[in-house]
Amino acid sequence: MTETVYNRIALLRAERGISRRQLADALGVHYQTVGYLERGEYSPSLFLALRIASFFEVPVEVIFSVTPFPRIGERSA
Repeated sequence: MTETVYNRIALLRAERGISRRQLADALGVHYQTVGYLERGEYSPSLFLALRIASFFEVPVEVIFSVTPFPRIGERSA
């Protein structure tokens, strides 16, 4: 069983016009960490996941999931 954590960080950043560096600075992490998170190469600690959710002012489950998010515009059956 893999421990993949899916996320919508890139989508939220794009919607709000925030660069990786701006998000990283707000979170106190390196900007490359944001890239690793977005690509699924790194799973955040619970603390970091909660800080990201707080930054975007949404519940953590809006950003992170253990199952893939549906594609934008995709209808559920």
